[in-house]
Amino acid sequence: MNKPLKTSIAFLFISIAALCEASAQNIDPIVKTDKGYIKGLNEDGIAVFKGVPYAASPVGPLRFRPPVEHSAWRDTLLTQKFGSVATQNAGKKVIGSEDCLSLNIYTPKIGHQKRAVLVWVHGGSMTAGAGKGQNGHAFADNDDIVTITINYRLGVFGFMYLGDADKGYPTSGNNGTLDCIMALSWIKQNIAAFGGDPNRITIMGESAGAKLLSAVLVSPQSKGLFQQYIAESGSVQCIRDTVTAEHERLRVERALGNGHYNVQSLLKLPADSLMRAQAVVCSGIGGNSFFGPVEDGVIIKGDPYRYAAGKSMPHIKALIGTNKVEAALFVAGDDQLQHPDAAILRSLFGSNYPMVYKAYQYELKTNTPYNAAVKVLTQYMYQMHSYRFAKVLVQNGIPVWMYRLNYDKASNLGAAHAMELQYVWNEPQLATTADPVKKQLAANMHKAWVAFIKTGSPNGGTLPQWPNYRNDTRQIMSYDSTSHTIGLKEVYDDRDFPSAVFVLKRR
Repeated sequence: MNKPLKTSIAFLFISIAALCEASAQNIDPIVKTDKGYIKGLNEDGIAVFKGVPYAASPVGPLRFRPPVEHSAWRDTLLTQKFGSVATQNAGKKVIGSEDCLSLNIYTPKIGHQKRAVLVWVHGGSMTAGAGKGQNGHAFADNDDIVTITINYRLGVFGFMYLGDADKGYPTSGNNGTLDCIMALSWIKQNIAAFGGDPNRITIMGESAGAKLLSAVLVSPQSKGLFQQYIAESGSVQCIRDTVTAEHERLRVERALGNGHYNVQSLLKLPADSLMRAQAVVCSGIGGNSFFGPVEDGVIIKGDPYRYAAGKSMPHIKALIGTNKVEAALFVAGDDQLQHPDAAILRSLFGSNYPMVYKAYQYELKTNTPYNAAVKVLTQYMYQMHSYRFAKVLVQNGIPVWMYRLNYDKASNLGAAHAMELQYVWNEPQLATTADPVKKQLAANMHKAWVAFIKTGSPNGGTLPQWPNYRNDTRQIMSYDSTSHTIGLKEVYDDRDFPSAVFVLKRR
């Protein structure tokens, strides 16, 4: 064969191979799960599966029930659009559906590569939000992490306690908690087919998401489903006792109008009716604290701190933190919170309000009303609980890394609630910002989170060194104009304040 012909044939084969590879990249990915095949889509160079059901639709007789397995399907299920968000109030409208138990998977490549897995649980006061609110591409595209975002039931459908009214519904106050556990169980069983390692799963949440995952963490039913935990601005302070949960449901019933409401009548009510009642009881700033997991004796068996301190606590690794002025997000936009009185604090803390009011009055002696409100509400709603939980975990031999977002220019409100999200997720607008400090802050936080997810430590490379948190030295990573370790002289703790932020006592 002459040389020009050989060259032509070789070029032809290379061209065919290139075309085949390009064609393969454009073919929608198909994966077999334990319930059947699903078909996703190629999106920005990676495989994405949206709206994958991880449980049966919790409707009809399954309303207020624990999630159950989805039945198998015969044909390939198309998973190219996000599933419905959970039923929720959006202004004066009700959006979403009770048929909401789905998740979204972003994977760099299909196969058995055993990549680290990140599972994101959204915030929103346990009454709003959806998994699609955060873009899984942020960790999947460039960091080679299989990223999953989930939906779970919210408000009355996810956290309304019925156990005192009907013994057949002892865990209804933890349906949202159980949804997360069911999703994690599905991920554990199926993620290998998507290139993920079922033994390298990190759960991560912010605000209500962090609180909900903390409840998941202290539930024996979640043991073995994940290895690492990231809690941004949230801990076990959302878990309430059954008395509080019962009184919360009674408020919902009163908002529904006259008549006696047993479980059977609640099952028959349209979702819109329940949502309108929920909107009434969650109106105002107090709605941030109204719903949450319940210490029901079944899913959450007792005091969360006692469980975290005991032998049954799984030996995970934890990354925990808060922001310097969390409460600024709420105080800045609410005239009542800028000068909080007993009534407004009661709506936020229930029977706990006198302790917060006393601390606020004391802070007013040396601070402006606005700054005093921000400081005290930040302490009692967020910081105190994160540090309490970290202290117990450390005492139990669990590796913990603590951080605080301290950068005063993190937003126009300073380092307020949720402001770390843009840096952790390295959101696109930071690529065009003229502020080099924000760019570096995003690089430092995102890389540290990636390192933790992949290796179990937020250290490595050019990252600032971040030691484990110890209860004597209290060293934390301060994310500021420069990121560095600082030692806290003290950690605020009101020993009289209970583990739950919101408590309603019998009168």
